[in-house]
Amino acid sequence: MSQLSICLAQLDFTVGAIDNNTAIILKTIREQSAQHDIIVFPELAITGYPPEDLLNRADHQRAVDNAVEQISAAASDCVVIVGHPSKTGEQLFNVVSVLHRGECLQRYQKQRLPNTGVFDEQRYFIPGNKSEVFEWQGKRIGLMICEDLWHPEPLAKMLDDEIDAIVSVNASPYEIDKHQQRLSVLRQRVAEINKPIIYLNNCGGQDELVFDGHSLVIDGRGQLIAELPHCQMTLATVVLDDHGVQCESFRVEQEQPVTEQQRLAHVYDALVLSVRDYVNKNGFQRVILGLSGGIDSALTLALAVDALGADRVQAVMMPFKYTSSMSLEDAERQAKTAGVQYDVVTIEPMFDAFMGQLAPFFEGSKTDTTEENLQSRCRGVLLMALSNKTGALVLTTGNKSEMAVGYATLYGDMCGGFAPIKDVPKQLVFELAKFRNSRSEMIPERVITRPPSAELAPDQVDTDSLPDYSDLDRILALYVEQDWSLAEIVAAGFAEDDVRKVLKLVDINEYKRRQSAVGPKITSRNFGKDRRYPITSHYRYEIQRQL
Repeated sequence: MSQLSICLAQLDFTVGAIDNNTAIILKTIREQSAQHDIIVFPELAITGYPPEDLLNRADHQRAVDNAVEQISAAASDCVVIVGHPSKTGEQLFNVVSVLHRGECLQRYQKQRLPNTGVFDEQRYFIPGNKSEVFEWQGKRIGLMICEDLWHPEPLAKMLDDEIDAIVSVNASPYEIDKHQQRLSVLRQRVAEINKPIIYLNNCGGQDELVFDGHSLVIDGRGQLIAELPHCQMTLATVVLDDHGVQCESFRVEQEQPVTEQQRLAHVYDALVLSVRDYVNKNGFQRVILGLSGGIDSALTLALAVDALGADRVQAVMMPFKYTSSMSLEDAERQAKTAGVQYDVVTIEPMFDAFMGQLAPFFEGSKTDTTEENLQSRCRGVLLMALSNKTGALVLTTGNKSEMAVGYATLYGDMCGGFAPIKDVPKQLVFELAKFRNSRSEMIPERVITRPPSAELAPDQVDTDSLPDYSDLDRILALYVEQDWSLAEIVAAGFAEDDVRKVLKLVDINEYKRRQSAVGPKITSRNFGKDRRYPITSHYRYEIQRQL
């Protein structure tokens, strides 16, 4: 009986770090080639994913070609399957190469190039049009890259080939419930060919994308044989023989539905991975954030500590006359629980100095949001000054609901380099806070249960000017993520006045979101590459005439 031992390398590759990525690949080959016949690396592993306009550089492609030669030469005792860009004439392809003893035995060109949401592959690559079946030690393996598996046509081209399994290399970003979508798609493809699929995914954070790993092995009957860990780098061995596929390391004995706790764990761990990789890959030693005593900064602090360790995190409470004693107490308590550096700096002298200088211009004017925004901007100045002096990265603390309706201050609480919860709706912020406390006490219970408030005015709460968050988040999801019209959202049972107000706020605040820090995508459509709306647009006026 012939069999192949296949090593799946679910690892973290950094965009543009061709030398370092190649070193990771070569190290894996050295350590694993004696035990395996084939080692598989993810889509575009050599360059990291997505390399974007780096792909337009001739020196970048020369470095890739050199890396392919090094890897091929190192693959003396085994076969290496690795993803990278490859140029033929003036045409650039997203490929996976089969390398052994200095030669490229086979090269498959990705056929389906995604060009929606966060993907821009048609901007760079030419689609392939051929299937490739690789034969090694008596086993025939069909090769695929990521999006190819989400469509039946690439696989259909292999139906006339006698294949034993499909190996698919991927850089598939995380979003909530994406794992279940992948399982469903893989089972559809298995049903069409009745052969196993070995699905290897990338793992790591890259700007607004998080690659969650969670690689899968499905047998020829559509049964889940193995799933690799979520958001963890790891290696796994898959054995392909005459009876199908086996994987001992992460074998699934009996498939279970995903519980709500597991779902929250996936979201939380994806956010942690994103923070860790953004901070580390961009060379920051420390992070700093404003800790207000509210739920958003509390969750952000927890994510930072879990990603980096308490010794790399500084929290600053910046109270004003409207800051409650409850907020002061809760912020201090969380900082002490987390073990981070904690400082308190009042903004009243700064605010008073600004108001003194502005007094001639404000004479005769009523107090309004100008004074509220000025408080936020004083805090932004403090945090950015500390960042400049110490080199720490400022983490912003705004959530998706706030970013959607513009309840954030330019050059104030929007100041910073990374926004960990930018794509987390307010209701989910509360759920994640509760989840984090289920692991260990981190966020004071009172922070979770008290009514949310920016504390920029006396007795202020968020619902003074917004619908209840349970309604707001559902309206936003329908409008932002599902493109429902005003009429459709009202017909779903929401108050027309609330819907009109929310939709108007979303539309007029596009200019703010364009100036916001990048943050990890976890929903089906984030405020980033997923949703590209014009700043200057009169479509909002036409929306307001509906009904």
